[in-house]
Amino acid sequence: MSDVLATLVADAERQTARRRREQPESVLSHLAATAPPPRDFAAALGEPGLAVIAEMKPRSPSKGPLTDDYRPAALARAYNSGGASAISVLTHEEGFGGTPEHLTVARAESEIPVLRKDFIVDEYQVLEARALGADALLLIVAALSPQRLAELLAYTRELGMEALVEVHDADETDIAMAADARVIGVNHRNLRDFTIDRTLSAQLRGRVGRERLMVGESGIRGAQDARELAQAGVDAILVGELLMRSANPGATVKELTG
Repeated sequence: MSDVLATLVADAERQTARRRREQPESVLSHLAATAPPPRDFAAALGEPGLAVIAEMKPRSPSKGPLTDDYRPAALARAYNSGGASAISVLTHEEGFGGTPEHLTVARAESEIPVLRKDFIVDEYQVLEARALGADALLLIVAALSPQRLAELLAYTRELGMEALVEVHDADETDIAMAADARVIGVNHRNLRDFTIDRTLSAQLRGRVGRERLMVGESGIRGAQDARELAQAGVDAILVGELLMRSANPGATVKELTG
C-alpha cells in the first residue's frame, strides 16, 4: 500500500469509528432492510456503447478544490439527464470533502445506479452503503488482503449490491479475478507519484477477459480520451475532475458517450 493510500485508509477508519459510535449496526441493519431495492450496476454498465460513471466530489488530495459550488442534488440530476449510466459519490470526508449523506441525495435525484466511492475496509462501511441507498461500492485491491477482498465482496453481494473492484497492475488484476470480481476498474493513476498512464486499460483488457466488465478510471480529459479507451475495449469510464470543472456537466457527459 502506498503512503497516500495508507493515509486515506486510516482517515476512513477514523471516520467509520466515529460513525459507528453515532449509529450502531443494529440501526443500519434496519435501514438497509427498508432501503429502496438496489439498481443493477453491472447491467447498466453492460448496455451497448461506452458507459459513463459520472463522479461527484468537491475536491481531491492531489488537485485541491474542484468546484466552488458543490451541489450533489443538482449534479445528480445533470448526470442523469446527460445520459450517465451510473453515479459515483465520494463519501470520504478528509481527503475529498464528501459525506455519506451525499449518496442518499444523489440516489433520490436520479434513476441510475449510485456507487459509494470510499476506502472500504470494514463490513460496517458496506452495510452503511446499503442503508444509505447505494447500489454498488468501490473495493480497492491495494487496500485489502486477498482474503478481506473476497469477504467484503461476498458481503456486498449478500446485501444485493455489486462492487467496482479497482486495480493498478497485472498482479492486482489476478487477485481481483480470484475473488470473483465481475466489474474491474483499472486506475490509470499511480498512487505513489500521481502520474497517469491511460494505456493501462488496453494492457490489461486481454487479462481481464470479455466475461467481466472493465472500467477505465482517472486522467480522462475529454471525448478523445473516451474514444481511445472505447477502442481499447473498456466497457465504461469513470470521470470525475473533468465533470466537476465543467460549466455544463450534463452536456459533458453527452460528449463523452459520443
